[in-house]
Amino acid sequence: VQLQASGGGLVQAGGSLRLSCAASGRTFSNYAVGWFRQAPGKEREFVAAINWNGARRYFADSVKGRFTISRDSAKNTVYLQMNDLSPEDTAVYYCAADEILSLTTSYDYWGQGTLVTVSS
Repeated sequence: VQLQASGGGLVQAGGSLRLSCAASGRTFSNYAVGWFRQAPGKEREFVAAINWNGARRYFADSVKGRFTISRDSAKNTVYLQMNDLSPEDTAVYYCAADEILSLTTSYDYWGQGTLVTVSS
């Protein structure tokens, strides 16, 4: 599975962005997808995850109520809608895919990352 993350950019605090994770290769609909982020000088951390059919969704406490995750199987794409952004959300965001859903970085396939910068 090849993953392409996009949608990052510069936004003011309180604003919104929607990240996309487009997949090609193997049957993407069989895979769970996770979003992770890594801020400068920090370890990569879990943000959100969705299982293969969208029935299960998980979020880090820091983004609950502000971020949502969804998938469009017809487009082989998973979305991360980020609302009410704060400077603490500034990071490179990565999407990852695996047959097994996880809240850790144990995914087999990773995208290249997209930078989100939130100004105060």
